[in-house]
Amino acid sequence: MKAEIYFGSTCEARMAHKKVLSPYDGRVASEVAICTAEDAQKALEIAKKSAPLAKKAPLHQRVSWLLDVAEQLEKNKEDMAKTMTDEVGKPIRFSRGEVDRCIETVRLSAHAMMNLHGETFDTTATPSGKETLAFYKREPVGVVLAITPFNFPLNLVAHKIAPALVAGNSVVLKPTGSAPLTAFKFAKMFIESPFATKDALSVVYSGEGVNAALVQSKIPRIISFTGSVPVGNDITRHAGIKKLGLELGGNAATYIDKSADIDMAAQKCALGAFINSGQVCISLQRIYVNESIYDAFASALAKESKALKVGSPYDDETFIGPMINEGAVAKAKSWIQNAIDEGATLFYGEPCENLMFPPTIMSDVTEEMNIVCEEVFAPIVSLVKVKDFDEAKTKMNNSPYGLQHSIFSNDLSLAKRAIDELDAGGVVVNDIPTLRFDIQPYGGIKESGIGKEGPKYALEEEYTQIKSVVICS
Repeated sequence: MKAEIYFGSTCEARMAHKKVLSPYDGRVASEVAICTAEDAQKALEIAKKSAPLAKKAPLHQRVSWLLDVAEQLEKNKEDMAKTMTDEVGKPIRFSRGEVDRCIETVRLSAHAMMNLHGETFDTTATPSGKETLAFYKREPVGVVLAITPFNFPLNLVAHKIAPALVAGNSVVLKPTGSAPLTAFKFAKMFIESPFATKDALSVVYSGEGVNAALVQSKIPRIISFTGSVPVGNDITRHAGIKKLGLELGGNAATYIDKSADIDMAAQKCALGAFINSGQVCISLQRIYVNESIYDAFASALAKESKALKVGSPYDDETFIGPMINEGAVAKAKSWIQNAIDEGATLFYGEPCENLMFPPTIMSDVTEEMNIVCEEVFAPIVSLVKVKDFDEAKTKMNNSPYGLQHSIFSNDLSLAKRAIDELDAGGVVVNDIPTLRFDIQPYGGIKESGIGKEGPKYALEEEYTQIKSVVICS
């Protein structure tokens, strides 16, 4: 099936397409229309024209719209999951889980909008004030540009377009070129819904000049982007005066305290480091372990890692499927070799075949090595022996990233310190930093980005704006 362009409510087929190959077996997973800068501009103009209609659409219609899409997703769960697995090689059990999360995200967006309100003020509260009726209301921002990555090609689209549309905006979606059909099928559910606002959603894909045309245009009032720091920096430089929501890279770390349950921590850390082949912004990359339990934890982690099945993403038992492409594998291999050349030890790991990258644990690393200080985005985790939490905290915070960190400890006072003293947008106690609930606010500090995801918080920070009103008698 081909992923075609959606210019608002109109699906336009193209002669020129690009084949998307499965990272698992190399067969054609889908085909995507090749777009141009003119296509991007056309989509933006349609969104601009639709924005007033989207703003006027009654809330009950917009809520029904999202609930209808959630129902359609329920009916097509297996097809959506298989499409994801075909395009990005995600193990089928995790693709099914992502569809379930996407359904939740869409419904959460509808419910969050139902509870988004303004506020009244008493303008006699200050001596300079006088009796009025004063309040603020929330309005849609207008046109939203949403740009999404390959690692969660369905749910991260939902986190952008569901709250944006239910808020009364129009949207231009540019999904990842690695999973265009996943996004196309999802967008089709919105566009073909009987509750849809006409032309409120367009979909365009990569092509020469497309990014520049989208980002530099004055039409979008917000760009919501999930991806790498370099691209985030480029968007920031060229976007002009508009709102930005940037969910960028991470270098998630955890501390294993001497009071922790070692077996539980090892089991969870193996999941956090290697799920989705480590291709997660909050993938566990650094594990700081109290020196008194280091050997026991390292052995337990290796045991848990060895038990994870690497293989066909269509097998229900597979935990790790292929990485997304050869470039990602080559980078990961080079970082491992560079670390070994600089004195690190391959504590656990097996040879990589094609794009199948087995779980890899490094030890004897230093803070300057790429696998420690940069975002790996591969199934690689590093073990570091530390004296105590203070040493771990200093090393964890000594990073340009600040997305999520965690601590494993049964010492309540230490857990409270971690919440207060770790520099990150989120802190998890007694679980991995890879833990995320879609109902919560999610987003980092420092180079990990600006703004928050989570339907309620995205509606407040990104997809609505405040209008202040004063009525004088």
